[in-house]
Amino acid sequence: MRSMARKTGSHANITGPKVRAAALRLIAAKGFAAVSMRAIAAEVGVQAGALYRYTPDKQTLLFDLMRSHMEDLLAQAAAQDSAPLERLDQFTRQHILFHSDKVDAVFVSYMELRNLSPENFALVETLRRAYEDRLCAIIDAGKADGTFDVDDPKVATRAIIAMLAGLTTWYRDGGALELDEVARIYVRLVRGTVGVI
Repeated sequence: MRSMARKTGSHANITGPKVRAAALRLIAAKGFAAVSMRAIAAEVGVQAGALYRYTPDKQTLLFDLMRSHMEDLLAQAAAQDSAPLERLDQFTRQHILFHSDKVDAVFVSYMELRNLSPENFALVETLRRAYEDRLCAIIDAGKADGTFDVDDPKVATRAIIAMLAGLTTWYRDGGALELDEVARIYVRLVRGTVGVI
């Protein structure tokens, strides 16, 4: 029996990333519930059945998108041996630079959490908490040495994360402000949140 030839360009190292990119675009635009595996396959240009070579189901695909986003973010570690203010500034800049071209990933990471299975939700939340903990440790250190003036480091952490996450809702490359200038402004805003003028 002759084996069927694989469609040109459908190699795993090419099609796999295309599947993920298409799923991310479609989920960000239409919502997880409204996007079918057939629609993702059509976007990629493969048969619907071919998607199952790259993911067992749509839930796993959503989880993989969210998990990889958080793992990539966590891989950007600030130097731990520097002063708290320097670490805070570095955290702010890294967050902005990492997310500036990931509008869809940020949107999906926040808006589609409710569509994760309980097990997948718990895993993604663990990664999100690890990222928050990194910032909270910086703020704790700054409070301890008197650099920062905050009542509650955890509340300050959540406020800063929310402020930084909002950047992708309005910033666009080629707009009125260059990204470096936006980062400079946000560094000052974040410093103000922890009582540094």
